Amino acid sequence: MITMKIPQLMQEQYQQAKEIIENAEDIKIYSHIDCDGICSGAILSTTLDRQNKDHEIEFVNLDVLDNIDLTHELTIFSDLGSGQKIDANAKKGQKIIVLDHHPPLRDLNYKDDKDYTYLEINPIHHGIDGSYYVCGGGLCYFLAKEFGYTDLSWIGVLSAIGDMQNTKTGHFEGLNEIIQQDAIDGGYLALVKNDLNIYGRNSRPLFVALSYFSDVNLPITNNTTETMAILEELGIDEKHNRKTLNELTMEEKTKLYQKLVEMISKVVPGKYVKYIPQLIIGDSYTFIKEDSNSFLSDGSEFSTAMNACGRNSEEHVAMEVLKGDRFVALDELEEVSLNHRRNLAKAISKITEEDNTSIIELENLQYFDGDGIKPEIVGTITGMILGYCNWQKPVIGFTQTDEDGLKVSLRCSRLLSYDGIHFGNIIREVAHDVGGSGGGHAMACGAYIPVDKKSVFLEQFNTKLNGKLTN
Repeated sequence: MITMKIPQLMQEQYQQAKEIIENAEDIKIYSHIDCDGICSGAILSTTLDRQNKDHEIEFVNLDVLDNIDLTHELTIFSDLGSGQKIDANAKKGQKIIVLDHHPPLRDLNYKDDKDYTYLEINPIHHGIDGSYYVCGGGLCYFLAKEFGYTDLSWIGVLSAIGDMQNTKTGHFEGLNEIIQQDAIDGGYLALVKNDLNIYGRNSRPLFVALSYFSDVNLPITNNTTETMAILEELGIDEKHNRKTLNELTMEEKTKLYQKLVEMISKVVPGKYVKYIPQLIIGDSYTFIKEDSNSFLSDGSEFSTAMNACGRNSEEHVAMEVLKGDRFVALDELEEVSLNHRRNLAKAISKITEEDNTSIIELENLQYFDGDGIKPEIVGTITGMILGYCNWQKPVIGFTQTDEDGLKVSLRCSRLLSYDGIHFGNIIREVAHDVGGSGGGHAMACGAYIPVDKKSVFLEQFNTKLNGKLTN
């Protein structure tokens, strides 16, 4: 049962946004480079295509938005903009629409004394959590729905998967439930409730998929020999007949679930035991219009491919796939994904396989210097490094963007989110204090800071966490 509705004021904002778009002729979209941002851009671009509106679209990082020049009649910001000074150069008569779910700098009254049109649709203004209840692509979908384009609901679901909106409970909640139901009703989505939540259900042998478990360091983490032994011991995998997760029976899944609970219970503090099922169990999503043998049919794998494009400056390839190209763009997407995996493996190897580990542990956090790692992939690397770290502390990755700047990415175990720590708010505050900018979600966030402020940043961040980590 869907328990949340779009608030009345928010619905009125969508009606206003629709009118602004209908009356605009010169339109530019700025969207973020991750899966959520690419999905957001694809939904908006498709909507404008169907409205016969010429438009430009550009996928950008957050660091280019402060004091950006606005040269179009209407500028739409999707999955970004709320935390940046995007209207510093706005001119009289221009129009701005922001569709973002990140913590906003401005309140609902900000628009009142402006000589340009400023419309910001942010769930936080309406008391709705933007980390778990709706993401950028979801906000863009509700705008498309205002035009009647409910067939784009599946992209809204994909954006929420990519944005990890379901990580806290394993299910979509809030406004995401509306989008999910629209996709099911339209025949685009098949949902399996309370499935084993292990990545690669189609594409990876189960013993490989299990070795990537990293929320807590287990004997199976980064150890395929151990995963094979356990699966054989459970009688659900054989040496000469390796299965994928999708090939397991319900009885076999139950055996594996019980074994994982047993293993995790041995290594986490007692206060976390009640959350263990949420690390293992979650809904699985299948896009039923896709070829069942394609990685595009699985929500998690599709979202990973979108992120791969964003991290390699190939967002338009991803967008064309989302808009329907299953020929040229899909071939390009597969090539980008393959190269992306190679780059990730090379970077992980460099950080973790040196004689002296590159991961440095402080009292409340741990970090590594990603020398030579592209800024676009340092966040992905940081998330993967969790499997080699102390899961009870967040891990921060650094890499240079240029001579003067550092990209900072933070990731943490899902268990830390149950302590009520919002690392996105903390990184935003500390980055600002050292002359940079940042923000993001409770478990995944980032910042840009001056290169000479790294030590100060680490010191202040470490201090901010005093008393917050109760492990």
